[in-house]
Amino acid sequence: MTEEAFMGLAKEMRLGAKMLGLRATVRALAAAGDPVAKVLGLRALDDPYPLYEKIRERGELSRHPLGLHLTAKHSVVSSVLRDPRFRVEPAVDHVGVDWNIHPGDETRLRHPMEHSLLTMNPPRHTALRALVAPWFTPRALRDREERIEKIVDDFLDQAVYRASFDLVGDFAVRVPTKVVCDLFGIPDDRHADFSRWGSVLAGTLDGIRTLGERHAVRKALAQMTEFFDELILLRRKNPGDDVISGLVRAELDGQPLHRDDVVALAGLLFVAGYETTVNLIGGGALNLLSDPAQKQRLLDDPSTARGVVEEVLRVEPPVQFTLRFTREPLTLCGKQLPADSPVVLLLAAANRDPEVFVDPHRFDAERPNSREHLSFSAGIHFCLGAGLARMEAEIALRRLFQRIPGLHLAGPIRYKRTRNIRGMTTMPVSARMAPVT
Repeated sequence: MTEEAFMGLAKEMRLGAKMLGLRATVRALAAAGDPVAKVLGLRALDDPYPLYEKIRERGELSRHPLGLHLTAKHSVVSSVLRDPRFRVEPAVDHVGVDWNIHPGDETRLRHPMEHSLLTMNPPRHTALRALVAPWFTPRALRDREERIEKIVDDFLDQAVYRASFDLVGDFAVRVPTKVVCDLFGIPDDRHADFSRWGSVLAGTLDGIRTLGERHAVRKALAQMTEFFDELILLRRKNPGDDVISGLVRAELDGQPLHRDDVVALAGLLFVAGYETTVNLIGGGALNLLSDPAQKQRLLDDPSTARGVVEEVLRVEPPVQFTLRFTREPLTLCGKQLPADSPVVLLLAAANRDPEVFVDPHRFDAERPNSREHLSFSAGIHFCLGAGLARMEAEIALRRLFQRIPGLHLAGPIRYKRTRNIRGMTTMPVSARMAPVT
């Protein structure tokens, strides 16, 4: 065995030991009934919302033995997201695990979560965000609306005559994949690759649970990085009007944008745009199929799709929680926090704060203040693609029920195995009229 191979094996063994130790600690806390260990633990939860309420009962800001502070209070979450005394960090797993395995990975691979806007602070965050923002202005979105409607209808054309189909795999996944690939000018034959990469990389918000997962993520990351490297070279030779061409032409501080930034930004725009919208379309359809009155209201007035989307974002946010670190010693909710203190912001719990939302656990598409949710974050890290995700979901839900008004659930649904990303993997539906009982 070479020295390099031996060192790699030793690193794997150390990582495995750390992960085993962390799993044992979290498992013991969860077995003792600790709601935080269950929420942040190793297994995805069918229904995390009762646990968020237990955390809320501990006060505006509670400290956990794992060294974290947590808050479920809407006003505190909103304030921290906007407070410049807090910062983001690269999303390296909390046991010190990264995705770089082979020599050169550190310099070649660009992770869309760790190396992009998501984990940058001003002033670099501000400068890079300004380069991407023009593709997501209200005017730019209006220009794409007709194209999105065609994409939705094309997929519904394939589903409308089928007796049954999977609303997630056959519709909710395909719409945002096609929309984002259109933004990049990517041909249809690569859409399946992008769906696979999006699912794998979005799950890294959970960290990793096994060394096997680490290798799977590294594989997806390597494939996507290679794809974008090839696409960048192609766009340098033959530029178009797509996002990648725009980034290739862009300058930062008078210099062309570095390849690392182009790859990371492209990866972030895809993963964030894909995963959020898939879960938003699926969650909207499920809530409407579960509530005949709300479904009928949409059928009677398709413009109410906007309210449906906002309420889905509030009740079932695609991203359940996020993390911030203190830049300096400060006081939060009467507690002294030293510099570099991690604070977990429970977005999903803040969206159900009874001090802000009446009857907060009830889905109500007519709720007057549903847009006060924090599902797209707030402050400088407010989701750049929020407008696009909203538009896609509104069009998809409106056209889905216009084209198939008799749609109903036709089997058990299954949720993703991730903790932070909330959404379904499977939702069988039937286009036939449900039997009368």
